[in-house]
Amino acid sequence: MAMTPLDASAPVGPPLWLLAELTYRCPLQCPYCSNPLDFARSGDELSTAQWLDVLRQGRELGAAQLGFSGGEPLVRQDLAELIGGARALGYYTNLITSGLGLSDAKVAAFAAAGLDHIQISFQASDPELNDALAGSRKAFRQKLAMARAVKAAGYPMVLNFVIHRHNIHQMPQILQLCEQLDADYVELATCQYYGWAFRNREGLMPSQAQLRAAESQVNDYRARLHARGAPMKLIFVTPDYYESRPKACMNGWGSLFLTVAPDGTALPCHSARLLPIDFPNVRTMSLAEIWYHSPGFNHYRGDAWMPEPCRSCEDKARDFGGCRCQAYLLTGDADNADPVCDKSPYHDRILAARTAADHARTGLDDLLYRNARNSRLLYRG
Repeated sequence: MAMTPLDASAPVGPPLWLLAELTYRCPLQCPYCSNPLDFARSGDELSTAQWLDVLRQGRELGAAQLGFSGGEPLVRQDLAELIGGARALGYYTNLITSGLGLSDAKVAAFAAAGLDHIQISFQASDPELNDALAGSRKAFRQKLAMARAVKAAGYPMVLNFVIHRHNIHQMPQILQLCEQLDADYVELATCQYYGWAFRNREGLMPSQAQLRAAESQVNDYRARLHARGAPMKLIFVTPDYYESRPKACMNGWGSLFLTVAPDGTALPCHSARLLPIDFPNVRTMSLAEIWYHSPGFNHYRGDAWMPEPCRSCEDKARDFGGCRCQAYLLTGDADNADPVCDKSPYHDRILAARTAADHARTGLDDLLYRNARNSRLLYRG
């Protein structure tokens, strides 16, 4: 029997952004990976035919943007076929990749299949730190080569750096590297603490002084680019932990974004499977049923679920109560007000994390790196 939304007072629009997490397999071991800690226990990946059916259903629902991610999506041998299927359906397609496993031939094949956009991630501005964080001795060299190959193929150069306390001091060198690579867009994504990043938060979170210095360096560099008429665009993303109001997480629960995990679990965001909610699977339910009628996707729609101070807050239509995953990780209850908000009764937990970051001494060797062995060790039971 079909279920109606838990809060039917507001109409539910279609998902516009579909994120296809094709696999949790990855050759890198980044300690800030957003994949779930228990990824080694995840079920079988969807087949090519199943993914093509998911893409078809998503397009019929109204999704226009499609991201291929992971893990490392290049591990999938059917990626070109999936890109071609997505192009035939009319998606604007994005490949989010580490660059490992990419080659000139694959760049050409993906372009021929209709891929619109490639984003390559780096860990640092020098090979030693980059490769130490990635857990691969060839990562930096491969990333440089593939960034240049992507640019040579006519794609816009889109680079991503996850910024944390071990590389934030490299901000000037990171920006210089991006300009040397003729980047068009650079996302300087300061670490957001979910998945493996939350597990390693003490060793990753920069101090407030480090963050202010880095942001100032980005602003100065941005001004110099503008003065020279250089086209490179810099996007600096501040970590939630240094805000006083939460971000409008995913533009509201079940509002615009639909994620499908490698095993077919459908989620309102890529981190949501950590919540104690029974999310549906595309193997047993259509995307339309999932989006409009499943309890998982209706759980935090609207504002009927909100506790105080969110329910009576004038900002609730802008921040939608903040992040449910963050509330769960920091308070143990996803219904609570996001602790990032300084109106939240749990805001002291954010302040304590900032204080800890000012005195942290955790080194690279103390981090728990993302790999199948560590995932199994964490969940031996």
